[in-house]
Amino acid sequence: MSPSEPSTPAPGTTPAPARRRVVTLRRALVAGVVLVLVAAVAFFAFAPGIVEKGMNEVVAGPLPKVTDETQTLHDSLTILDMHSDTLLWKRDLLDRGDRGHVDLPRLQDGNVALQVFSSVSKSPKGQNFDSNSADSDNITLLTFAQLQPPRTWGSIFERSMYHAEKLRDAEERSDGALRLVRTSDDLTSLLADRATGENVTGALLSLEGLQPLEGDADNLQRLHDAGYRMAGFTHFFDNEVAGSMHGEEKDGLTDLGREVFDEMERLGMIVDVAHASHPAVAEMLERATKPVVSSHGGVQATCEVNRNLTDDEIRGVAATGGVVGIGYFDGAVCDTSAEAVVDAMVHVRDLVGIDHVGLGSDYDGSVAVRWDTSELAVVTQELVDRGFSEADVAKIMGGNVQRVMTAVLPKG
Repeated sequence: MSPSEPSTPAPGTTPAPARRRVVTLRRALVAGVVLVLVAAVAFFAFAPGIVEKGMNEVVAGPLPKVTDETQTLHDSLTILDMHSDTLLWKRDLLDRGDRGHVDLPRLQDGNVALQVFSSVSKSPKGQNFDSNSADSDNITLLTFAQLQPPRTWGSIFERSMYHAEKLRDAEERSDGALRLVRTSDDLTSLLADRATGENVTGALLSLEGLQPLEGDADNLQRLHDAGYRMAGFTHFFDNEVAGSMHGEEKDGLTDLGREVFDEMERLGMIVDVAHASHPAVAEMLERATKPVVSSHGGVQATCEVNRNLTDDEIRGVAATGGVVGIGYFDGAVCDTSAEAVVDAMVHVRDLVGIDHVGLGSDYDGSVAVRWDTSELAVVTQELVDRGFSEADVAKIMGGNVQRVMTAVLPKG
């Protein structure tokens, strides 16, 4: 064979150019897989936080200047907030976050004695205050993005069970700084320990709607066993127990809803009328034998939005001995100022008395607020500036909710 003639590959071997193409192809495939993996890691690591940061903002705006005297008063209060959605998000409750509104360090800074943590298990696409179908769900995608256990991907019930596990896990890792409250004795013990100077914060589990029952009344006992002690009947859509204020039909309680209502009272679970349709609220108030609450929202007298209570509904909540929790966001008070929050509180006080006003921030509930829980003293300052007595401030900031929890929660 002359030097100019091309070589012939040995039988069973691949020509050199073909080998190079195979190697190049393999390298391209490996690089592609690596890029996909890097993109996936980046998505699951950062996307949930980016989404939350845009949904749970602290927006700039004027705040009352907290005086030393008011700060001293605030630090002496027993503060209870009836609603936050923090468990929905991929954050460690024990770490001070750079987004959102609530975590244990910020609760401590704000002198919050007990925070109610709600389980948000389903949210319709295009969510609005007026009319939503139950046929879609944004939370499913969130369960994927947050790498939650597969059992939560297709089960609303399991999502709420997972939220309860998250809170119990935080309690176990907190070295006693976070304590889950299940009974009135737990609450009494918590507040007694705080009175002696112990740095402990309480947590109580609630359900943002009873869709986690998945139509089965027996699931209420399972949720109660998991630690849930408060529940709203609906969220932004009609479900198997009641019509929502934001649903398509907006009907009253169903037969299952009436059964569950009575069982909640028997178990010592606080009934929350927030988000329920007007017919459902009316029926719950008539049916109640224990205090009920509206955990978070506002009043139509100061903010005419289709999620807020009418005067008749406020009177009905008060007639049960219950409390109206005022939120800090635009949908509740038509602003994000401390003045607007206290305007709603003043209306409730003037209508039914000081014993029926409370806090219902809706922190971490995909809302923008002007202060997070570490800065809660601005509410105390606004109340002081409006001429509320120290005794009345103490009732609004937590005393009234403490009374309801003591009356409704199981004894021990």
